Amino acid sequence: MRIDELLAAGPTRSFEFFPPKSDQESAVLAASLEDIQPLQPSFVSVTYRGGAESRQRTFDLVTQIESDGFVTAMAHVICVGHSRAEMRDLLKNYTDAGVTNIMALGGDIPDDPSYADSEFAYAIDLVEMAREVGHYSIGVAAHPEGHPRSTDRATDRRFLADKLRIADFAVTQFFFEAAKWTQLVSDLSDLGVDKPVLPGIMPVTTLSGIDRMRQMGGAVPDALAQRLVAANERGGATEVRAEGIRAATELCRALLEANAPGLHFYTLNRSTATSEIYHALFS
Repeated sequence: MRIDELLAAGPTRSFEFFPPKSDQESAVLAASLEDIQPLQPSFVSVTYRGGAESRQRTFDLVTQIESDGFVTAMAHVICVGHSRAEMRDLLKNYTDAGVTNIMALGGDIPDDPSYADSEFAYAIDLVEMAREVGHYSIGVAAHPEGHPRSTDRATDRRFLADKLRIADFAVTQFFFEAAKWTQLVSDLSDLGVDKPVLPGIMPVTTLSGIDRMRQMGGAVPDALAQRLVAANERGGATEVRAEGIRAATELCRALLEANAPGLHFYTLNRSTATSEIYHALFS
């Protein structure tokens, strides 16, 4: 199904995975995909880091999930560093494979010098091309704290609003306070854009994850970090994990109470934490 149609029908629950690079990673992913089936996901998304090899792995996994038939899949597509001809071919290949949902991303130019002559500057260029090439349901990325390369938040919001005027929905970078999402949605509404914005959820389940998530662009609030440190003092790594899941569950409840159009879980290809959050919310 098209994701815009799923969103129009009511709150969605979705999960993000990345293509495996080894047999061991393939086994972990296969187990995770099997584990989430009872959760009846609305859709899953598959990331793409850039480069021909990663692009093919994403294509293979998305088309495999679609052919298996148990869930809708969305393909991440990165345009910066690529030619327009490459992007048209890739979009056509997805259409031919029956894939109707894409996440249109800009991305960073790879270190490979062969990508120096990019014919794309921003994700909006890809959104416009996708509208020309096929009948896709198109998602774009949103950053509650503002894109790292934006000069200021107001400028970032205007760029996001421009993308969403021609896309169908957005998925946010992960964040940890519901007010970040409500402010983002309010800012977009002030700019005349009311397309669905799915909040991205990634639980912090280890102390080392605090720094790792900050490096990934998600600012872990001091209050949450202190909760996890206190949990470690109470019961070590097991209690840290439990506290991280409790905090993520609280965030999800607050978002649903604020009428979020769904929840999008960043799984890192493992299903256990997200499954626990899901059951705490909906069981």
